[in-house]
Amino acid sequence: MNAEKFFKHPVGIMLAATMATLLWGSAFPFIKLSYGKLGIGKDNWPEQLLFAGYRFVMAALLIFGFMMLIRKKAGYQSGTLLKIGKIGLFQTFLQYVFFYYGLSGSSGIQGSIIAGTTSFFQLLLAHFMYKNDRINRKIVIGTLLGFAGVIIVNMTKGTLSLNIGIAEICLLIAMFFGALGNVFSKNAAQELDVLYITSWQMLIGGGAMLLLGVAFAGIMPFTFTWETILMLLYLAFLSALGFVLWNNVMKYNKVGKISMYLFLVPVFGVILSALMLSEEIHLIVLLALGLVVSGIVIVNRSKA
Repeated sequence: MNAEKFFKHPVGIMLAATMATLLWGSAFPFIKLSYGKLGIGKDNWPEQLLFAGYRFVMAALLIFGFMMLIRKKAGYQSGTLLKIGKIGLFQTFLQYVFFYYGLSGSSGIQGSIIAGTTSFFQLLLAHFMYKNDRINRKIVIGTLLGFAGVIIVNMTKGTLSLNIGIAEICLLIAMFFGALGNVFSKNAAQELDVLYITSWQMLIGGGAMLLLGVAFAGIMPFTFTWETILMLLYLAFLSALGFVLWNNVMKYNKVGKISMYLFLVPVFGVILSALMLSEEIHLIVLLALGLVVSGIVIVNRSKA
């Protein structure tokens, strides 16, 4: 079975999308743990950028290595800079500049729930970019439910006051840029190989973060241990494999058909954050998670 048949087959879609969302969901607790062990504070954005730059440049190198292993051309292809540069700007640089800062000021569970909004942003963008992916009543209802979940998870425990700060706003902005990057990647994949797109956009976006981080924090302000090195390697691996799988699923299917799988990101993220960070899963978190998942399912539910 070739790549197109696999990523169009229902089982192939399920396997690839589920694996990608599991990997992305695991990023929340691993980033939080890495911040703690490396002493990266909430307001230390230069070190956040540097750490993200390490991660995505390493992810690009992993994909380049895989391409050489399977004897696929990994070198730059003339005339593609604008396309891969635009994807690198949105899918990696802008998404993760805001994501890393936002996650440093929120819990792993909060970040996981907010990540569920990527699906809604993708569907809204698809409405304006594709004639066969228009907004309808299901999308409106699902979007309202999803954002209600985002608001509820940020309510202060024991009160009715909201606790939406700059960190949560940055996470929402990150999810929008991520959705926009996903759509740009889908468009580019009609002409370019997914491995080529993913590796080069990560190298461009990650390289930009690395340069900014080095300019303000130096090239190596961290004291790495074997534990933190393995965490960084895992984050690079999950980025490489997760984006390769997801960009292939996006290439061969309609946005509306596969966006429902993004509800698994907050599901995996909440569960893994609770297990790894000892964060409590209160009833209000389960309610918020239920609203986000319900919204995405309603949006993607077939007419049948």
